[in-house]
Amino acid sequence: MKPVIGVMPLWDDEKDSLWMLPGYLDGITEAGGLPVILPFTDKIDEITQLADMCDGFLFTGGHDVSTGLYGEEPIGDLIESCLKRDVMEKVYLEIAIDDNKPILGICRGIQLINAALGGSLYQDIPLQYPTKITHCQNAPYDVPVHTVSIIEKTPLFSLLNTTRLPVNSLHHQAIKQLSPVLKEMAISEDGLIEAVYMPGHRFLWAVQWHPEYSHKTDSNSKAIFSEFVKSMI
Repeated sequence: MKPVIGVMPLWDDEKDSLWMLPGYLDGITEAGGLPVILPFTDKIDEITQLADMCDGFLFTGGHDVSTGLYGEEPIGDLIESCLKRDVMEKVYLEIAIDDNKPILGICRGIQLINAALGGSLYQDIPLQYPTKITHCQNAPYDVPVHTVSIIEKTPLFSLLNTTRLPVNSLHHQAIKQLSPVLKEMAISEDGLIEAVYMPGHRFLWAVQWHPEYSHKTDSNSKAIFSEFVKSMI
């Protein structure tokens, strides 16, 4: 039996509809998992029932995380959030942690996980953390645009066996204050946290870059999906 992995849905405000990037699903499938796109709901009983059916969870990219999740007011009109999605994902995260089920966060995923677990975010990198590093690239999105330093003696270093990793990048928010229950695994050239894990949990990793775009051509991106699925087998 393949492990069933619940994938957080992407939401389109203009079309009032769910959607999905195939790379999230393909990365899981090629690693030996069975991805299922979760329905869009903030009903606790439904989330609990669905969570019980899943062996692990992928927290995807997309909307900005609502500033209320980390106790701040929005800076101007820069934030494009979806409160229903935040509520839903926070509940899934809490259940997965309580049940010790594997979790992988990508882009928004690392931000949501950090904020939900007591950390905070830079609402807008250009405004709050000026840098010459490209954090929001143009297409094609599978091309690396900067590097990250992987911290030795972390799970990511053990997997990839390197301290320097070229990554793609497509975000305007980032971790500001790290959650007290998370640890850094990678740092960008300008000092932003780019990967985290939760010590003691079966598997809780999150990365700021986008392995769903690069897993077909990049062995390191493929390895992250493989390690995630492997944790459920």
